[in-house]
Amino acid sequence: MARIDANELLPAERLRTGVLEGEITQLHRGDRHAAEGDTFEIEGTTFEVVDVRERRLGELTDDDARAEGSPDLESYRRRIERTHDLEWDDDDTAVLHRFERRSG
Repeated sequence: MARIDANELLPAERLRTGVLEGEITQLHRGDRHAAEGDTFEIEGTTFEVVDVRERRLGELTDDDARAEGSPDLESYRRRIERTHDLEWDDDDTAVLHRFERRSG
C-alpha cells in the first residue's frame, strides 16, 4: 500500500472534482496506475483504491459508465472515442481502478 498522487490516477480536474463529489467511483485507464490498498487525497479527503484489474471493453455495463460519470454505456463509449481519438473495440482491454472515500 502506498500513497499515490491523485493527479497520476485522475489526470483531469473534471475527474478529480467528480470523485470528490461522489459522481465518479471508478476509472478505466490504459495502464495500471495504482494497486489495491493505495490511497490518494483530493482537497483533504482520502480515498482508497479497492479494486484494480484488467477488463475487456466489451464487459463494461451501464453501471460501469455511471460509476465513471456518464449516463450510460453508449455515452461513455462516445466520450472515450472522442477523448482518445480511437475506435471502440470490445476486445481491447483497460485497467479498472475502483476507489472509495475513507475520510474528509
